Parts: sequence; C-alpha cells; structure tokens
Amino acid sequence: MPGWILLFIDTVYSLINLHPFQYKQSHTAMAPSAVETITVPVPAQPLEVKPSYRGIYKEIAPLKYDKDSELKGKEGYEAAKYPHYLPTWNPEQRYGPLEPFQHVEHGLDADPSYPNLLPDGVSVNHLTPTIGTEVKGIQLSSLSNAGKDELARLVAERKVVAFRDQDFAELPIEKALEFGGYFGRHHIHPTSGTPEGFPEIHLVHRGAGDKTSDAYFANRTSSVAWHSDVSYEQQPPGTTFLYILDKPETGGDTLFVDAVEAYNRLSPLFQERLHGLKATHSGIEQVAAAVARGSINRRDPVVNEHPIIRTHPVTGEKALYVNPQFTRDIVGLKKEESDALLKFLYDHLAYGADFQARVKWAEGTVVVWDNRVTQHSALIDWKNGQRRHLARITPQAERPFETPFKQ
Repeated sequence: MPGWILLFIDTVYSLINLHPFQYKQSHTAMAPSAVETITVPVPAQPLEVKPSYRGIYKEIAPLKYDKDSELKGKEGYEAAKYPHYLPTWNPEQRYGPLEPFQHVEHGLDADPSYPNLLPDGVSVNHLTPTIGTEVKGIQLSSLSNAGKDELARLVAERKVVAFRDQDFAELPIEKALEFGGYFGRHHIHPTSGTPEGFPEIHLVHRGAGDKTSDAYFANRTSSVAWHSDVSYEQQPPGTTFLYILDKPETGGDTLFVDAVEAYNRLSPLFQERLHGLKATHSGIEQVAAAVARGSINRRDPVVNEHPIIRTHPVTGEKALYVNPQFTRDIVGLKKEESDALLKFLYDHLAYGADFQARVKWAEGTVVVWDNRVTQHSALIDWKNGQRRHLARITPQAERPFETPFKQ
C-alpha cells in the first residue's frame, strides 16, 4: 500500500481517537435495543490499526445528498416514495460499547413442516439447490410467534429467502422494529444513515440523480464487495431483514453466497486444517472511511476474533466465516501465510457461482437472510441515476462458535 495512503489512514485514526472496549464475560438480559446515549467516551488503550483490507464500504449512504429534491422530486425524477425513511446523521448520537447478551434462537423451536409460514396455497420457488428461495402468498407482518420461529428455521436452511408482495414498508417503523426485535437485539450501525428517531434502522440510499457511481468506477472495475454484515461485533447479526423502498427500473440486484456449501466443497484434509483457526474482524477501517468523508461515529470501533469455521445453532451446519470487508488476519500465522490463506478463501467464495443466488428487487419485496452462513454484495450497475433506497433491520445473534471437525 502506498505510503501516502498509510499516512492518511493514520491521520484519520488520530483525528477520531479510536478506542477498544473490553467486553464483560457475564451475560445480561436480552433487550430489544441498546439506544442509551452516552456523552462521555470511555477511556481505553488505542487499538492496533490493521489497514491491509480489500474492498470498499459502498453500502454506507453518503452524508451529503440533495434532500430537497428527494422530498419534492426534480426534473426527470419523482420524489422519494417513503420520505420518513430518508437518511439522517445525528452527531449527538453516541453509544457505549455493546454488552454481551443471551441470544434466544427461535429457529430451534420451529415446526420443520412450516404449517404457519408455508400453509397450503403459498408459492415456494427455490432459486438454486442450496441457496435462495422466493415465497409468495404469506404476509410476514401477520405471522404468529410460531410462524416467526418457522421463518428463522427456513432462512437458516435456505440461507436467503425473498418474500414478495409484502406490506413491510407500509408499516409504522415502530411495528417493523417490533417484528425484527423478536429475532434478537437490534444492532445500531456506527456510521450509516438512519430514519429520524430510529437509529436501529440501517439505510442503503442513493438519491435520484446521484452520480457517485461515476467516481466509484473511476478506480474500480467491479462493484462486487462480498461481506457478512458487521462481523467485527462480538455477537454479529443472525436473521436479517432488508426491504425495498425505491428502486431503479432495472439493476441494483443483490448477490448472496452460501458459506455452508463453500465449506462443503473443500477437501476433508483442508477442512480439518481450518478447524481451530481464528481470524480477527475489525470495524476500525469502516469508521475511518466514513469519518474521512464527513460522516459520524456513533460507537468506538472494536476488533474481535471469531472462528474461521462457524457452526449454525439450528442446522448444525458448518460455514466459512471470513470476508474481505472486515477480516484482517488469521491468529497465529505470519502475514504472508495469513494473506495467502485468506485470499484463497475469499476467491473460493467469490468465484463460487454454483453456490450463489441473485435476488432481483421488486416493489414489496422483503429479503431475509441468515448473516451467519451467507455473504452478500449489492451491485452498482444501473446508469440512469434513479434512486435506490432500502432499509435493513439487523438483529444480533450468538457469539460465533465452532464444533469439532468430523469427516
């Protein structure tokens, strides 16, 4: 990496005064959200900076946008369909470190025949043999708790499920959050735009007439950036919800990769060698990138170690759990060894078109995926400047764990 880039990164880190936090080992009671504002930072030792990462954090909406045009529309573009979902950044929002909590995995309580989620008359279409399903004929917002349990299990098994013709975007935001909170404690993103008053909602937003993609492709040949959301947290997300608000006429699809099938494709000898290894996941660079372009930092970033092979608590399946956005190195290996092994795993996931699925967005679509056993990438491929606007609800799950290797 050129010296001027390292100097820039080092300067950004100095400006935003990054700190780590030591997590308490005792569990606390499960709560729907962690939104208490902290005005005084907790002192701690500086984090070790590891800037050797691949990718770019393109899913974070830019801080500056033409809000008046989004509200009223402008020549060639209509106003935003859901103005109450337009992004805001409140610099007064400041939160303390996330405390551990006891996650309740509802998929363990589900009836595997799905009588409440997939009753007679519901259309189910599998996109590929191992990942991706489209469902029509059931309204998520009307599910009972038993139906929600079945939803968690179905998504764990199929990895990503697109529910069509949903009313999610029409619900009051409080109701959407109440639904999502059933699956875990809401995660508040450190830097992204959020609807006014609802920091638990992560927004993906490119306004009408936005030309930032021109600058993006000035230095890159592809917009594919595989990642598992905020994997740097001690308890990263599990069952995750993303719903469409506004979309281009065509383009802006989302790719998903099945990290379980990616693990299964490896030879038993290679699988066995990966077991027991851990990798560091860092949130430092994401905050640095956001602050460098004028965004905010709601919470001091953390670095956590997670097993490279992660076990799902419902299915027992093992999955690769490294991604080029947030994984930095493999614990115990020298840099060249770590870089070579991580590159192989990243390429293995990225090139695995035969265990990937592509979701095309349509009005009323809610996509639910299991962040523990998948990775995804948005695509910046539309060229007409039309708006792309989505909202994500991101319940946290258990701390990643690994079960022993069995051939």
